[in-house]
Amino acid sequence: MNPTTVDAPLFRAEQLGMSFNTVCVLESISLEIGRGEVVALLGENGAGKSTLSSIIAGSLCPTRGSMQLDGQPYAPTCPKDAIALGVNMIHQEIQLLPELSVAENIFLGHLPTRHGMLDRERMRREARVQLERLGLDISPDTLVRDLRIAAQQLVEIAKALTLESRLLILDEPTAALGAEETELLFRQIEALKREGVSFIYISHRMEEIGRIADRVLVMRDGHLVARHERADVAVDTLVAQMVGRSIERLFPAIAAPQSNEVLQVRGLSCRSKRFRDISFSVRGGEVFGIAGMVGAGRSEVIRAIAGVDPVASGEVRVDGKPLRLDGVRASIAAGVVLVPEDRKGEGVVLDHSIAENLAYCNLDRLGARGLLSRRRIDAFASERIASLGVKGDPGKHLDKLSGGNQQKVVIAKWIAREPRVIILDEPTRGIDMGARAAIYQLIADLAATGAAVVVVSSDLDEVIGLSHRVMVMARGASQGILDGEQVAPESIMALATA
Repeated sequence: MNPTTVDAPLFRAEQLGMSFNTVCVLESISLEIGRGEVVALLGENGAGKSTLSSIIAGSLCPTRGSMQLDGQPYAPTCPKDAIALGVNMIHQEIQLLPELSVAENIFLGHLPTRHGMLDRERMRREARVQLERLGLDISPDTLVRDLRIAAQQLVEIAKALTLESRLLILDEPTAALGAEETELLFRQIEALKREGVSFIYISHRMEEIGRIADRVLVMRDGHLVARHERADVAVDTLVAQMVGRSIERLFPAIAAPQSNEVLQVRGLSCRSKRFRDISFSVRGGEVFGIAGMVGAGRSEVIRAIAGVDPVASGEVRVDGKPLRLDGVRASIAAGVVLVPEDRKGEGVVLDHSIAENLAYCNLDRLGARGLLSRRRIDAFASERIASLGVKGDPGKHLDKLSGGNQQKVVIAKWIAREPRVIILDEPTRGIDMGARAAIYQLIADLAATGAAVVVVSSDLDEVIGLSHRVMVMARGASQGILDGEQVAPESIMALATA
């Protein structure tokens, strides 16, 4: 336990339980959080982490058990009650208002005033202080809609820091962050720990746990199945406790690439100047990784190749044929598809069914003489669901699926088109370990078809475990392409920070 923790815990839960109708989703959860302590909460999607966190944050009321905060009974009926008592939750899904500025989002709900009027100068000044603490070099007047996902996540954290929270629940706080941003966040957590702030830290990134946590709690099927008084626990042990079985190998074996070049990129530059003079090639059956810090231009490059963003100059060829870089339709027609970083915002339609989401990218293949058959769509969806192991029937809406199953749907709709080039941007962001293994196997299966697979990831283990070769980017330019034994954390970080 952290040295700053005193005997009396800041937070205590005793025999917490939660049922929805007759379904028990949380059973007999008892735990303590000391002052100035980081407790990691691990478990697969559906293990009960979100339910437990929502109860502590005031979004849900438990059906059984009790809680105490600083020795006093604690029973918030809404998030506002919890925030007023110093308990705040930062959700994985961005909850900012895109049309407002960064400063307005940070102080929303507690805007600073002077003589009864909004004190904009103070709001900007104090917002800038929080942004600088997190190493985010942006203007407080920037609209949130103009920020990348990683920057928006840091703004969420800055917002929580202004509320003088005593207990912060961080749900996948680094899912959209690169190594440098993650390290800045960890430094801020360490500083707040010294001030006595406590944390519940939820993450699927096992390598982070030993770095930031003091203790580890593991949940499975609504139960607390393991407690570790130290954070330096073997990853294999934690994974086995989370999933109830051993995962011998997280990354599947991927065969050597073919000799033919499926994708060729030469001298690619964008109009916004976020990347310049990018050149690389990907062979059939090859998994080509792109690494670098968030903001290095990785996502911008692949979005340009996929026809999402315009280019200023350069050439892309697929199977030797020039690709028209004038829109998504041309890229899809040439066999180039993109699984985007923002899965929920750009990859699926959440309030539509699995069958509908799978059909949207394949209407030309499902329609007969311009007519669509519900029976044909459902049959197509059932086949895709079975082949990729999606948990859900064709009529189930995407917002009812876990992140891992949503990602399988995004991949499934593109696989159906038998692409020559499939690009995956942060393919396992916010996905638990069991689902990660399934996604990695899908990537291996795609490579086995002879397609060129491009993977962009902020997770170094992921890039190294999947890729035959890795291009490292920094400040919008390629710093080099690593091959074979060169693909190692030290080599990647040396180029990414060059």
